[in-house]
Amino acid sequence: MTTTAQPGLGQITGNVLFYSRPEPLTPDLHKNLGVNRTEGPFKFAKAGHAIPLTVGEFPLAAVSGPIIFVGDEKLPLAVMGLNAGENMFVRDDGLFEPGVYVPAYVRRYPFVFAQDNEQQQLVLCVDRAADFIGEKADLPFFNADGSPSDYTKNCIEFCNSFEMERQRTMSFVQLLKDLDLFETKTSTFTPTNPDGSAGQPQMIAEYFGVSEEKLNALPAEKTIELRDNGALAQIYAHLLSLVGWDRLIAVALARQVQPTAANA
Repeated sequence: MTTTAQPGLGQITGNVLFYSRPEPLTPDLHKNLGVNRTEGPFKFAKAGHAIPLTVGEFPLAAVSGPIIFVGDEKLPLAVMGLNAGENMFVRDDGLFEPGVYVPAYVRRYPFVFAQDNEQQQLVLCVDRAADFIGEKADLPFFNADGSPSDYTKNCIEFCNSFEMERQRTMSFVQLLKDLDLFETKTSTFTPTNPDGSAGQPQMIAEYFGVSEEKLNALPAEKTIELRDNGALAQIYAHLLSLVGWDRLIAVALARQVQPTAANA
């Protein structure tokens, strides 16, 4: 995979969550820049209420909250908030709440691979808008001779691993599509009225998920195949994660009453 820009590189286009100014990483553009260490490195993720996830992360992410699939591509997402643009698990100091899984998509920032359609290759980019990028940084992108620093090499390796996992995730999703295992699911919340009675149910989200009925109806040989290739364990991680809707609701309700309790 190409990891630096080449002459004549096409313009990077498209919208990617968290990335507002991705630039191909080159010594010419970024030789004096790097990343500064910060005590709150994940402030940018505060705006991500649903974050892309790779299939290998399902077991770890399932402990934190729901794993859902969205869109025609059935992109897997880790749900981290009930409202758009609000990650409930990123604190104001830029750290995730203890015990919450931090997706690899977040950990690779500010780096990202972009497709150069002219050259038909992937190019390593960096989000120049990241507030922890600057000159004379703690972790420079390049050495004095223009070669990638050890920090950049490690980041390239991480991004390569992420890309391989992304490809594996696409294959996993295609397998579920081929077996027609997806169905539309909804998450609802029933509030309690002042008199203690149940209120009107409210829909929180509509998304795609694996149908347990369709899964259980698969021929035995297909189930064995899913077990042997590891897909069955990931499917069950997804299904178990859906109880996480209750956790998100509980956290949201607890935060609503905190100001009242504090002012009592």
